[in-house]
Amino acid sequence: MSELCSRREFLQSAGTGLLTAGYASTAFGYAANETLHIGAIGTGGRCRRLLANLRELPGVKIVAVCDIWNAAREQGRQLADPRCKVFSDYRKLLDEPGIDAVVIGSPDHWHVPMTVDACAAGKDVYVEKPLTHDVSEGQAVIDAQNQHKRIVQVGMQQRSMPHIQKANELVRSGHIGEVHKVHLTWNRNTKRGARRKYGIDPSTVDWQRFLGSAPSQPFDEFRFRNWRWFWDFGGGIFTDLMVHWIDVAHWILELDAPQLAASIGDHLQTAGLWETPDTVQTLLKYPDKVVQAYFEGTFFNARNRAMIEFMGTKGTIYIDRGRYEVHPDPHQDVEPSEWILGTEPRGADFFDNPNGTRLHLANWVECCRTRNKPHAPAEAGVTAAAAAHLANRSLRNGTMVTQEG
Repeated sequence: MSELCSRREFLQSAGTGLLTAGYASTAFGYAANETLHIGAIGTGGRCRRLLANLRELPGVKIVAVCDIWNAAREQGRQLADPRCKVFSDYRKLLDEPGIDAVVIGSPDHWHVPMTVDACAAGKDVYVEKPLTHDVSEGQAVIDAQNQHKRIVQVGMQQRSMPHIQKANELVRSGHIGEVHKVHLTWNRNTKRGARRKYGIDPSTVDWQRFLGSAPSQPFDEFRFRNWRWFWDFGGGIFTDLMVHWIDVAHWILELDAPQLAASIGDHLQTAGLWETPDTVQTLLKYPDKVVQAYFEGTFFNARNRAMIEFMGTKGTIYIDRGRYEVHPDPHQDVEPSEWILGTEPRGADFFDNPNGTRLHLANWVECCRTRNKPHAPAEAGVTAAAAAHLANRSLRNGTMVTQEG
């Protein structure tokens, strides 16, 4: 009981305590008690949730916001310092010398260009997952991080959750034996089969700037508000959801990108609405580590919700965003155990405790000051996204694919 209490106390203080200790001068040339000035790029819903959590951390100030849509830009401004600067072109935000770091919450196809430009401008970066929109972008963003000596944290917050860190220790120590199979899910029961009318005035959106590298096309408010499910801007369930858990598998088992993928997908609720399927499965193979990873995701049933299971020769470790559980196999020298932090889920897959987003942001801010490596640097983001891209290539080709062909 005392161990559990101490861990709960850690969780309560982690979002703030990480940043209160005094550090020596950093690569920025200022001490830890000086304020870190942060700009926000792409202030849609996810970015605003990041900003709401950043506001709770000491020693940070949101001093600039940028979005190509007037409504999102104004909503972002309301979360920033009252004297913040407001931009519609992110490059002008990056030109501001008083900004130390940026949070990027844009659609996927802008993640790498914005991160590369931010690194070149001398800004540290927190960028949402998936880091890449195409596998070919990976080396460029890693090079930008390393050549400019920037702190880049990819928004794969599971790496900052204490129960998953503990599960990592258990798996790596051989607690459940040798792991050869991983089961991942992200299942939701959310109705998606309707074309909602948003009533967005096209004159309030810089549509050409939104498109960026995407093919030219007329303004479509449904695509604009649901970009994750269209290939020009996102990559569907594999890039939006699977990336979180496949990154945990890569991290704990020290895996590189998979060498083989076999995927299927269907439109069970979204035919004629989405380009990406609303129900998918994929089998990923890592022959060098003799590991198979199987992922399933859907929007019509919430069984298993969002979780990952590491299946070893002695037992299995189940992990979701609020707990881990050790399930021994019969006749093995493993005791059942668990660490439950989040007992009240919000929706299908989030828990109030631990607040992984805040912990992950706290780790990033701390690393901006200390110049230590963050929990999810660009290399991790590239590898996780590469698994999703391979799964999507198999899905779209209708056949099993390998990294080489």
